[in-house]
Amino acid sequence: MIVDEGPLADVVRELRLVDHHVHGAATADLDAAAFEDGLTESPWPAAPGTSHLDSQVGFAVRRWCAPVLELPPHVDLPAYLARRHELGTAEVTRRFLTASGIGRFLVETGYLPDQVLGPAQMAAVVGGETAEVVRLETVAEEVAAARPDAGRFADAFATALAERARTAVGLKSVIAYRHGLDVDPARPTPLEVLRAAGRWLKAGGRLTDPVLLRHLLWAGVEHGLPLQFHVGYGDPDLTLHRCDPSLLTPFIRAVQVPVMLLHCYPYHRTAAYLAGAFPHVYLDVGLAMNYTGARSRAVLAETLEVAPFGKVLFSSDALGPPELHHLGAVLWRRAVTDVLGGWVADGDWSAADAVRVAEMIGSGNATRVYRL
Repeated sequence: MIVDEGPLADVVRELRLVDHHVHGAATADLDAAAFEDGLTESPWPAAPGTSHLDSQVGFAVRRWCAPVLELPPHVDLPAYLARRHELGTAEVTRRFLTASGIGRFLVETGYLPDQVLGPAQMAAVVGGETAEVVRLETVAEEVAAARPDAGRFADAFATALAERARTAVGLKSVIAYRHGLDVDPARPTPLEVLRAAGRWLKAGGRLTDPVLLRHLLWAGVEHGLPLQFHVGYGDPDLTLHRCDPSLLTPFIRAVQVPVMLLHCYPYHRTAAYLAGAFPHVYLDVGLAMNYTGARSRAVLAETLEVAPFGKVLFSSDALGPPELHHLGAVLWRRAVTDVLGGWVADGDWSAADAVRVAEMIGSGNATRVYRL
C-alpha cells in the first residue's frame, strides 16, 4: 500500500531535507561503463549476460530518475544513457540535485575529491547550503605524504585536523574498512603512537594500523564534533561481520560526542538498539535505501521498530552519478509516507505525530545534532 494523500504526504513532499552524509556528484561525463560502476559497490564485472543495473538500485533509477530527464518510467538503459549524453553532465547534475529537494548537504570530502563536486560546487548547483564533514584517515594520509619523522606525526596530524575541523560540522572514520569496528577502545599511549607511526611511515601505503586508527578517533573526539562511522554494507574492501555496530559498544561507552552510525544494513536493527540504549548514538540507513530500492520501505520500517525517533537522520550517501542524490530523497519520501501513513491509517499513530516524526528525521534531528 502506498499512502499518497493527506497532510503527511503534503509535508513530506515539500520538506527541505538535510542530507547529513553525502559525497559530491561526479564531475566527468559518465559513459555506460562508468555509469554502471557508479551504481554498484562491487569492483568486479556483473554475471555473464547481465548488468550491475539488473538490481534494485538499477531498476529504481530507471523508474524514478527517468522522468527527471523527460523520459518515461522504466525506459531501457540505452535510451536513458543517450538522453544523459544529450543533456550533458552539468544539466543532468542540476536537474537531479534540484529535484531531490535536499536543502542542505553535509558533504564528506575525503573520497575521490578530484572526481566529484566539493561542498561549494554542490551549493552553487542548487543554490542551497552545504557544509563539510572531514574524513580522519584522509587527513592523516595527507600529513604522511609530507614525510614527517615518526616523532612529529602526532603533532602534525593534530595541527592539520584542527585547521580542517575549524570550519567542519562533523568528522568521519572509515575504520570499518581499514581494520574493522572490533578495535581496542582505549586511547593509545604516546609511545604506542610513536612506534606505530614509525612502522607506517616506513612501510608507506594507506593507513591500516589499528593503533593509529584509534589515535585518529581519539584526536577527533577532542574536537567535540559529531563523529560518523561507516557501518555494515559497503564494497568488498571490508569484512562485513567486522562492521557490526555492536562491536563499537566499548568505544561508545568511553566517549560523549555524538556517534553517528551510517548506512547500517544489514545491522540496522542493531544500530537502532544502540541509538535507544545510549544518549549520544544516532543512525541512518542512507546507502541501504538506494540499494534496496523497492524494498527500502521495509528497511525504514525495521529501523523504526526500536530506534527513538529523535535519533534517526536522513542520508543519501550518494557519490558520483547524481541520480543517487535524487533517488535517496525519492525513496526516503516514499518510505516515510507509506510507513508512517500506514500506522496512521491503522489508528496506531495520529496524523500530527506522523508529521512531526517525518520532519524530525528529514531535517530537524540533523539540524540539532550538527548545530546547523
